[in-house]
Amino acid sequence: MRIAMVSEHASPLAALGGVDAGGQNVHVAALSEHLARTGARVVVHTRREDDALPRRVPMARGVVVEHVDAGPPSTLPKDQLLPFMGEFADQLLATWRRDPPDVVHAHFWMSGLAALRAARPLRIPVVQTFHALGVVKRRHQGDRDTSPRLRMPLEAMIARKADLIVATCSDEVFELLRLGADAARISVVPCGVDLDLFRPDGPAAPRAAGRHRLLYVGRLVERKGIGNIITALAGLPDTELLVAGGPDRAHLIDDPEASRLAALAERLGLRDRVHLLGRVERAALPALMRSADAVVAVPWYEPFGIVPLEAMACGVVVVASAVGGLVDTVVDGVTGVQVPARSPARLAAALRRLLAEPERRSQLGLAGAARARRRYGWGRVAASTLDLYRPLTRSLFATRPWVAR
Repeated sequence: MRIAMVSEHASPLAALGGVDAGGQNVHVAALSEHLARTGARVVVHTRREDDALPRRVPMARGVVVEHVDAGPPSTLPKDQLLPFMGEFADQLLATWRRDPPDVVHAHFWMSGLAALRAARPLRIPVVQTFHALGVVKRRHQGDRDTSPRLRMPLEAMIARKADLIVATCSDEVFELLRLGADAARISVVPCGVDLDLFRPDGPAAPRAAGRHRLLYVGRLVERKGIGNIITALAGLPDTELLVAGGPDRAHLIDDPEASRLAALAERLGLRDRVHLLGRVERAALPALMRSADAVVAVPWYEPFGIVPLEAMACGVVVVASAVGGLVDTVVDGVTGVQVPARSPARLAAALRRLLAEPERRSQLGLAGAARARRRYGWGRVAASTLDLYRPLTRSLFATRPWVAR
């Protein structure tokens, strides 16, 4: 099977930790690689952000990343990319006329917009994964939401016109139904975790004696709730917080959110207990996670959340806000602890109890590792996704007999 992934702003080759580089990049890269392991051929179409990048870059056996010329060849915030999606779609159409894929899988709403425009004239089925919905973002961020004004009506159009929507969690299904999507065209397939990299056995990063350690991993953006973790830390003596994410450590001083977090720690008298690490190489994350007493993920909202899965796979207990995909992955009291979002007092109370009970932490960590291995391996996720593609491609062959099989 020939699969076209469309991921307009989230290249699978990008360094993680930036404002617009996170879970979607990981998802597209891992899903593409594991689909290719089944024998599929995958091309990932992403917007060119650098003139020096080759048109096509092999990523893994059976996977190629194709850089699409749309707008200036420079890094732009994703919320500024909508004006270039027509050009993006025209490039896709030209490419697919020459070499049509069997199915297109679009990631994020702007990718869906371009994919539908390019695929419809060629009668290629389009699968859509939103990764985040504008209506949810606006609900939680209000006037601070920088999304284009047309995002929500365009998402509703995409939800109605895509041949299939792959939601990543049950919470997203209800939001999609409110947008007018047909329930019969929605399936839930979660994101996955690299079980070879993230595992309970292996070395742990060094840590100071006599202190508990909490760890946050992810982008440095306000909605991720890092400020709430720092505020909660004020009520947790003998505990340090490591924050892994954002630009390289040498450039943290130029990052507005890093500066805000550092100022908050200073104001609360926590400068010696809050450590902003900057971007941490992915290969170093498992050891860092295994060194922590708990990984804390308390965003205001979260479409899915891959980091909690990675921590669970490492056998580390996760404290998560009860929002979005975290409600599905972190089972409260069984594989981790759930707390309300934007509630530093409740977070501090939950962490205080957890840090006082090492045996409970161990039990929750073991249960989390078992759940991650049983349900969230990328091989399983890819197989479930492929099962959804197949009926669409059978229909494709019936309507497009000229497609080489």
